[in-house]
Amino acid sequence: MKHSTTRQTRRGRGPAHRIGRSLAFVLPVVLVLSGTLAVTRVNWSGDPSDSVLAASEASSSHASARAARAPHEVLRDRLLTELQEEDPGVALTHLQQAVDEHPSLAGHCASIARALGRAAVRVYGPTRAQAYARPVCDTAFASGVLAAHG
Repeated sequence: MKHSTTRQTRRGRGPAHRIGRSLAFVLPVVLVLSGTLAVTRVNWSGDPSDSVLAASEASSSHASARAARAPHEVLRDRLLTELQEEDPGVALTHLQQAVDEHPSLAGHCASIARALGRAAVRVYGPTRAQAYARPVCDTAFASGVLAAHG
């Protein structure tokens, strides 16, 4: 096996090598920082009032905020209002009807039912709230009651 007799020198590597070495150092740092910033902006509590976007939504007009909201958010807010004005049973019935009429809401059914369960505990207390539990969205209402009580 014969090797080349020309020696590779540091000067011969060129600008591509320098750029590559710089990227190898800078890119991981940038990725870690951007990932950290992204994680800090996520609303992990599940409470919409804790959201980073809550301040900007409050400053925007109510009409434009309603137009920009997703259908499942509008449904959740309407059902939470129903829960307070009537009872959790009515809200759960309307949730099931909404999911039956609009299957695209099925992916949000459990989170809405959990929110209803938490709200029911705040309004009615844990014992009375649990009495309204029914198998809407795989017992997510009951898990919301348990989460708010425990």
